[in-house]
Amino acid sequence: MYVKNATTIDYRIHSGMVGGRWVKDQEVDLVALDDDVYKISWHEPTGTSVVVNVLPTRRRLHGTIFFPRWVEEAGGRTVVFQNDHLDEMRAFRDAGPTYPVLVVPEFAHLTLFEHVGTDDESVVAVPPGDPGLDVTHRQGWDQRRAAQAPE
Repeated sequence: MYVKNATTIDYRIHSGMVGGRWVKDQEVDLVALDDDVYKISWHEPTGTSVVVNVLPTRRRLHGTIFFPRWVEEAGGRTVVFQNDHLDEMRAFRDAGPTYPVLVVPEFAHLTLFEHVGTDDESVVAVPPGDPGLDVTHRQGWDQRRAAQAPE
């Protein structure tokens, strides 16, 4: 997930029932709940709602996804670059079914956390699994800061 600015994120889903999906310019509500505790929430054209709590210093996330029934039954339909299929996603949402909603709570560890500035279109520019996406060689801001600290 790239927090592009105070109201927008770009993101990729790498695994799970909708792994392979990616989205740019998703409008979100982003708030600081406390020092180093943030909440990001949004509602997608698919009818899916997402809430993510982020604790950057602890490198921890907790998210809850609320999938409408149609995504649970046919999630593969959403495994696209959503921005190219917005009308299609809305049509699937409107056709339903919506209920019962599948609630998926999960924890995650932040493997890469770095500051790259706002509104950088290159941060999420390729789909999950793209060979150009290998970020294993990159260091996040905290590793760079530790490496630069005087001994």
